[in-house]
Order: sequence, then structure tokens, then C-alpha cells
Amino acid sequence: MSVPSAALLPPHASARRPLIHPLIVRLTHWINAGAIIVMIMSGLEIHNAYPTLPFKAPLMLTLGGWLGGATQWHFAAMWVLMISGFIYVTYGFVSGRFKRKLLPISPREAAADIKAALSGRLSHDDLSIYNAVQRLLYSGVIFAGIVAVLTGLAIWKPVQLQTLTLFFGDFGQARIIHFLAMCAIFLFLILHVAMALAVPKSLRAMIRGR
Repeated sequence: MSVPSAALLPPHASARRPLIHPLIVRLTHWINAGAIIVMIMSGLEIHNAYPTLPFKAPLMLTLGGWLGGATQWHFAAMWVLMISGFIYVTYGFVSGRFKRKLLPISPREAAADIKAALSGRLSHDDLSIYNAVQRLLYSGVIFAGIVAVLTGLAIWKPVQLQTLTLFFGDFGQARIIHFLAMCAIFLFLILHVAMALAVPKSLRAMIRGR
């Protein structure tokens, strides 16, 4: 009598699944995520105290309670993000992970995958290979993160880092670019969470690695 192959799998069969996310990627991913959320919420409180654009963020999205408190949260999370982000990006380049996972980026493929995603036909069978939409989004958020860090440094130390501040125009323009980079990261987070909820095994892979 034949037995279904799945029934023959040992209890730890899941451990034999190919590794998708190494431990260093998973650790830095979750540390970066926490730091980014703190920075966004405290950044919105800083924005409310001295609006970059003509509107204020809802209080429920802010952190710190006032300008001084928000600034302390923002700088604390900044150092966490800079260290963890540096490790993540350095590992991505040195190990070749970014090249394998994120390249090439084809606008035509991205458009086709967006169309497939909107119609519910985008395949997620192999999580080890990013589709064109993921490659575009992940590359974009890394770029937005680098811009956010550089503009953050430019408006933090506009005198000591005058060259960097002038690279973005001036203090005011650097502040606007910093805010727009944060908005891009915020939108990415919304899409990223939605994608994780739509494909739960992708969340499992980022927790267990497989």
C-alpha cells in the first residue's frame, strides 16, 4: 500500500527547506523595521512642531509628545538604524545578495507584475526569487533610506556638514527631501505589510529563514 510522500516527512522536515534569509538579514531586517517606525513617528512629531509642509500629522501617528521628546526618540533610533542599516547594506553588497536578489530591474517586467498582482495572478511559489515588483520596491526603499540618512545628517549638523547640506541645496531643501524620503519609506511599509499579510509564508521566511 502506497503512502503519500508528505506523510513520510519527519517532524523537522521544514528545516530542510532552502534557506531564504540568513540570520544576519533577519536580525537587521527586524531591527531596521523597529527603528524606522520609531523614526517615522518621532519625525512626524518634529514635523508638527515645525511643519515642513502645510499640514500636521494625526497625534496617534506621532511619538515623543513634544519637540524635545520626539527629538530624543528620533536620534536614539537614528543610531540604531545607522548601525543596523550599515550592517544590512554592507552584507548585501559584500555577499552579492543585492546583486542576486535585486537585479536586474526591468520597467517592463515591473509593469507586467503589477498588472498580475492587481488581478491576483502574481505567483509566490518560490520565495527565494523576488519578482520585478519586489526588486523595484526593495531597491527603492534602500535608496530612500540612504537619502533619508544623508539629509538627516545634513539638517542635524548644517554647519559642520555644510558641504553635505549644500549638496541638497540648502537647509530648507534638505529638510523637505528628508521628509519626502520618509514619506516614501512610510508608503513602502504599508505595501510591505500588505504583501506579507497576503503571502503569510513570506513572513514565516523572514522569521525562521525558510
